[in-house]
Amino acid sequence: MADTNRELADFLRRARSQVDPSRAGLPPDGRVRRVPGLRREEVALLAGVSSDYYARLEQGRRITPSPAVVEAVGRALELDDAGRAHLHDLIGMSAAPVRRRARGVQRVRPGLYQLLDALDGEPALVLGRRTDVLASNRMAKALFTDFERLPPRHRNYARWMFLDDDARSLFVDWEVQARAAVESLRLDAGRDPDDQATTALIADLREHNREFAHWWEQHRVHQRTHGSKRLRHPLVGELTVEYETLSLSGDPDMTLFVYTAEAGSSSERALDLLASWTLPGPGGDGAFPRDRREDVRREDGREVMGDADRV
Repeated sequence: MADTNRELADFLRRARSQVDPSRAGLPPDGRVRRVPGLRREEVALLAGVSSDYYARLEQGRRITPSPAVVEAVGRALELDDAGRAHLHDLIGMSAAPVRRRARGVQRVRPGLYQLLDALDGEPALVLGRRTDVLASNRMAKALFTDFERLPPRHRNYARWMFLDDDARSLFVDWEVQARAAVESLRLDAGRDPDDQATTALIADLREHNREFAHWWEQHRVHQRTHGSKRLRHPLVGELTVEYETLSLSGDPDMTLFVYTAEAGSSSERALDLLASWTLPGPGGDGAFPRDRREDVRREDGREVMGDADRV
């Protein structure tokens, strides 16, 4: 069975196991359930297809269901929008193979850099395929890390999240954010399974991080559209930022993330303080590389933010 078929089979099996039969509206049959979730024949019943047809679909056989059947299966499995999009991608993969046109290198146009600079008070960055960090403004560099200082191969959000100790220390809710990164990468990988850079990234993360490998095997997908992040920043202490995403015209695989804090909150004051400390000028370059952060923390032989805010 080809890899693409295994991906489809794995996703359908895992999605089926996560459905609560008591909420699916199925009539009781008195049989003891030995495994969690729905049985194959129950998914087929809810989707309005034959048990044999659904079984072949879950086995990753080379069949091409109609859009109506794909939607019915998605409803039966209680998939959200991201899950249904992923199912459509995998169904397309299981059809007759087609030669995909190689996607070129993603480049950020000058106007987008100007937009990032204009968002000077709010952290903002641009993510591309496989969560590559393509651009960021000075506030994003100060809040998260300066990806431009990293080797080109390491300028990736998921790689940073799992393989950089500073990222694990920065996020109070690291597990929540890390799982979201895995599920977002899963969704992206389903769109183009032949992308060699994505395949290499996934293999590297699975080899070097057990948590990534474990969550990857769960085959859950997530589309990041908005949300929040809880941080414990080495300069300004704990804060919560909300983010919104914007898809960019001209490249559907490029997304702008903008982070803000609630007006009048301690988080907003923390962002303002971070902005004032990272203003370009004498002795500063608009961001805090590691050595400068350490200088600030050791100023006058004491922790600037105090013990309660230490990482």
